Amino acid sequence: MREIADRLHDWHHAGTAYAIATVVSVAGSAPRRPGAAMAVSETGEAIGGVSGGCVEGAVYELCREALRSGRAVRESFGYSDDDALAVGLTCGGTIEVFVRPGPVPDRALTAISRDERVAFAHLMDGTGTTLVVWPDRHHGGSGLADVDQIVVGEARAMLDGGITGIRSVRCREGLDVFVQSYAPAPRLLVFGAIDHAAALTRVGAFLGYRVTVCDARPVFATPARFPDADEVVVGWPHRYLDDQAGRGLIDGRTVVCVLTHDAKFDVPLLEVALRLPVAYVGAMGSRRTHDDRLRRLRAAGTTDAELARLHSPIGLDLGARTPEETALSIAAEFVALRRGGSGVSLGRTEGPIHHDREAPASVA
Repeated sequence: MREIADRLHDWHHAGTAYAIATVVSVAGSAPRRPGAAMAVSETGEAIGGVSGGCVEGAVYELCREALRSGRAVRESFGYSDDDALAVGLTCGGTIEVFVRPGPVPDRALTAISRDERVAFAHLMDGTGTTLVVWPDRHHGGSGLADVDQIVVGEARAMLDGGITGIRSVRCREGLDVFVQSYAPAPRLLVFGAIDHAAALTRVGAFLGYRVTVCDARPVFATPARFPDADEVVVGWPHRYLDDQAGRGLIDGRTVVCVLTHDAKFDVPLLEVALRLPVAYVGAMGSRRTHDDRLRRLRAAGTTDAELARLHSPIGLDLGARTPEETALSIAAEFVALRRGGSGVSLGRTEGPIHHDREAPASVA
């Protein structure tokens, strides 16, 4: 929707009624991904697209009908002998489209234009109710407190991971919500160009993080050694992290993993990291290395409150031996922290299996 937000904003302020169609799921070789959108105004103007031309005509008519009826509709288009020529979907894939009357909440359009981290949660029923969800607040609602609580929680979890897709509303059988996230992927900053870093980079990429490997030694910090990293940086770790923070590129989802276990790199880097509002700071090393590191950090002026944020020795107790097993134990620890998990075997716990840390429930 980002590409049509400015025009929707114009329609909104001009009082022009419109309907909007959004791709909510795809399969096979469908040309557009979930989140692609087309809108049709009451004057017949169309903007955006949902299929690169394949089914635009059929979706256009669905939008016109939504304008007339005021009702939302969910429709699938797929290749078959009967309907391929009728709708023009000859690519062999399928797409599912959700069409609802506008307007998109003005706050949502403003959030997009400001490049804020925000999610739109569209209830996929006849109402097409939209909730706008930020990490710390939300706007709009269905009028049903239990539905809104689940939808907002699910949207925040998906926004946290930059995920767009359909989820079931657990308290209402048959009710789905389509969540469209506008957020960059969370960052995983791996300091120390060692074998364990290569394994952690692979795991981080698999989990959907944007991964950076940083090391001051150019012979080790090379893209060839870390093909799964989004970027490999040669530079002093503490200077790189301080620069990223100063440029506003570090946030509350950022994971910092210090794998160098060399005091000349670790201590100045951890001094910076432990004072930043990041999600996780972990440092590799033996228990003896850990104790020595704490003494050096205290001598450098790091407070007990800051040191309490340090996960060291890094990772959960999995009995890990190989770099890959160690990477798994590290990732398990920061995922548990991010999601509010205990790290205990599920068979020894009670309550929900899927849960997230509570966020303030204020409404904007």
